[in-house]
Amino acid sequence: MTRPKVTVVGAGQVGATTAFLLLQKGIADVVMVDVAEGMPQGKALDMMHARSVERFAPVVSGTNDYADTAGSDVVVVTAGLPRKPGMTRDDLLSANGSIVRSVISSAVEASPEAIVLCVTNPLDVMTYLGWKVSGLPSGRIFGMGGVLDSARFAFAIAEETGAPVTDIEALVVGAHGDAMVPLPRFSTVAGTPLTELLPADRVEALVQRTVFGGAEVVALLKTGSAFYAPAASVAAMVTAILGDTGETLPSCVLLEGHYGVDDVYLSVPASLGREGVRSVAELPLDDAELAAVRASAASVREAVAAIGL
Repeated sequence: MTRPKVTVVGAGQVGATTAFLLLQKGIADVVMVDVAEGMPQGKALDMMHARSVERFAPVVSGTNDYADTAGSDVVVVTAGLPRKPGMTRDDLLSANGSIVRSVISSAVEASPEAIVLCVTNPLDVMTYLGWKVSGLPSGRIFGMGGVLDSARFAFAIAEETGAPVTDIEALVVGAHGDAMVPLPRFSTVAGTPLTELLPADRVEALVQRTVFGGAEVVALLKTGSAFYAPAASVAAMVTAILGDTGETLPSCVLLEGHYGVDDVYLSVPASLGREGVRSVAELPLDDAELAAVRASAASVREAVAAIGL
């Protein structure tokens, strides 16, 4: 049996953790590619040593040459500078923009049929940039943002309510950053909407903790940013893609009139499968929620304009 092949661009914390999760879950063979000589090779060797303990079937290799990534089914782009304390995701615009231009061009040249999943921040802008650079149909290049933000919302809800995480369904849409839009009406504990479970001030506190969840991790770490939860979010999306499950996950996709937004990449619920984005769901948002999504889109559009797109 031939296993799917996933390339992870960037062998840093997010990239390496993503690779290891994909291996442990038995999802695909993995190639890690990075500009740092020896780093992807060393981490891949370490993972292969772990293979004898974990007994997973897939294999992983490390490389500095995109030729070794040829024929990938999925390319996950994690390359870029991480946030440091005091930095916003938008501070990363210029530096990571040049990195994303280069790596996506190289990765798509090696694997022209691949689905491309962007993780580099600022996510929505980098995904839009990747789409323009790649020449791929929009359904084959999208980003991980909403899964992670929704996971952080679910954690905040679990902390507040004491409910088991298995009973919690949380949903965050919009930009992956301070303009994200947590949706308490569409987030439930054992089927009950959060808005019916908690007073408005507690709901708002959970929303704020979610919005600044990534910054909370950055402030505690002092160097670098989150990687376990982002990697788990990527693995969930790759599982849906390669398993052709059609699972609906909040994904950073190109909106083409959805929610009154056009030509902007933004996280909304989308069905994922082997061909990429199958469909985009339109939630019955109220006026305030819709206004928040459109304001979020406007912030992304402004950042896209800042890099000349």
